[in-house]
Amino acid sequence: MSRRQGHLHLTLVLHPMGIHQAGWAHPKSVFGNKLSDYVHLAQLAENARFDGIFLADGPSMISEDMEEGSRHPYGDGFEPLTLLSALSAVTSRLGLIATASSTYSEPYNVARQFASLDRLSNGRAGFNLVTTVSTIAAANFGRTHPPHAERYERAGEFIEVLEGLWDSWEDDAFIHDRDEGRYFDPAKGHLLNYSGKHFSVRGPLNTARPVQGHPVKVQAGASEVGKRLAARTADVVFTVSQTLEEAKAFYSDIKQLAAGYGRNPDHVRVLPGVVPFIGRTEEEAQEQFEYLQDLLHPASGVAKLSAAFGLDLSGYPLDGPLPDLPATEASKGMQELLTSLARRENMTLRQLYKHVSGSFGHRMLIGTGKTVADQLEEWYHAEAADGYNIMFPYQPGGMEQFVEHVLPELQRRGVFRTEYEGGTLREHLGLPRPDNRHVLRHDPARERAVATAD
Repeated sequence: MSRRQGHLHLTLVLHPMGIHQAGWAHPKSVFGNKLSDYVHLAQLAENARFDGIFLADGPSMISEDMEEGSRHPYGDGFEPLTLLSALSAVTSRLGLIATASSTYSEPYNVARQFASLDRLSNGRAGFNLVTTVSTIAAANFGRTHPPHAERYERAGEFIEVLEGLWDSWEDDAFIHDRDEGRYFDPAKGHLLNYSGKHFSVRGPLNTARPVQGHPVKVQAGASEVGKRLAARTADVVFTVSQTLEEAKAFYSDIKQLAAGYGRNPDHVRVLPGVVPFIGRTEEEAQEQFEYLQDLLHPASGVAKLSAAFGLDLSGYPLDGPLPDLPATEASKGMQELLTSLARRENMTLRQLYKHVSGSFGHRMLIGTGKTVADQLEEWYHAEAADGYNIMFPYQPGGMEQFVEHVLPELQRRGVFRTEYEGGTLREHLGLPRPDNRHVLRHDPARERAVATAD
């Protein structure tokens, strides 16, 4: 296998108790959500030269039933933009990626929030677009949860509005001319006047253009319509893959789709999620994994699996096979992935919920620092990944073990950086800064140069 040039990219899923459903119950896990816990993890990630941290989020609890929901570590977290704004003050190079829902948010507010975060952090903001699969969220907004196709149609418009609003002002629009008494150059501010099926937005945005031009756009759709949206609009694609063959196929598909939309495929980074369990020996790593799996309560596991499929699975026998289930309006990509996994591995419902609860459906890596590094390097060189979105089962121990045992292996092999080369998240990821559409429109010389380059 030929070796790729450059290095892989790493983002950390920021959860102070870990991603495993029972991670909060681990005796070495931090207990509760405090700013100091997030600061510790963010500074660990920055000192390790991670590209960024990623804060997943949803606009509802995981379950409508309080008894069932009480077994999940949800309900006392922070709103993402508020938290990342705080973390921007205690970090200087680390990318800051947050989730916002295109189904239950307005694009003007989201554009303003992420432009502000990008400016406050000096160019480190990333925006993860989700369409929200949870039907529970609708009741929090007095709405009916829209079907899958409509959610993605709305998401496509949402991105168009965001990009248009981020281009409201040219980079040098705010001139602060005291002599003339003019704060900005009116010729360099632009109305959006967007009118579509789902949104009507006049603009302009009432904050200056982001430092990065546009914050880094992240998307994780795994359905066909989700992949097309990601290939057309995203800078980074988070994905779920269990095998090298699956990962290579997804990677190739996204890159080809991006090229079909006239984009440079190298400007779309594909980062599969991984959950590492790291020990000094293979046996110790396996023991860590099994210990957490044994902490998982069956009711919690079934609830998590039910949420993934959008169906109540509590009436099925836990030690029986996954039944044939109808399609729902939950994540179609996740439904397909879990069904394929259960059939391929001949899993019972109990085994499947343990997998989902342990990794949110992502690939689990169980081993020593060397063997985990081997697997990360293999997928990178096989062009199955440009890097990884890493989720630790419990915290802060999971991150600390990775930094101590895996990271030095990757750096010794030359596949991960030892120092940051730039200051913005786009520079960490090797992505270009987008031009402002209005500059291209009224600059004939630049327009000719771009046409020649194309």
